[in-house]
Amino acid sequence: MSTMDTRAMLSEIEGHLLLAATREQGRRAAAQFSAPLDWLTDCQRKEVERRFEEQYLELARASWQRTAERALQMRGEYEEIYRGLRRRLLAGWLLTCAVTLALAALVPAFG
Repeated sequence: MSTMDTRAMLSEIEGHLLLAATREQGRRAAAQFSAPLDWLTDCQRKEVERRFEEQYLELARASWQRTAERALQMRGEYEEIYRGLRRRLLAGWLLTCAVTLALAALVPAFG
């Protein structure tokens, strides 16, 4: 199995674990939400909890999507900054080399 396959598999497993943990959080939040509603029948309570859990999961997915989009945006911004810094560093290095060569060419002329 290649490194890419292993990374993809681990990412998929991580995604499933994250989803399972979020579902469990949603179930607990739904149970806490419906607990004080003692006037609900068992059937109504289950429906409220199911809808609450569904909304909880949808909100989590939307949050994950926004986070992923922002991460991509920030990656692009940082890559652009990095390319600019790399260009300036290269320009500074080339300028230093040119000045060094010019000075080296002038030294024998003074000697």
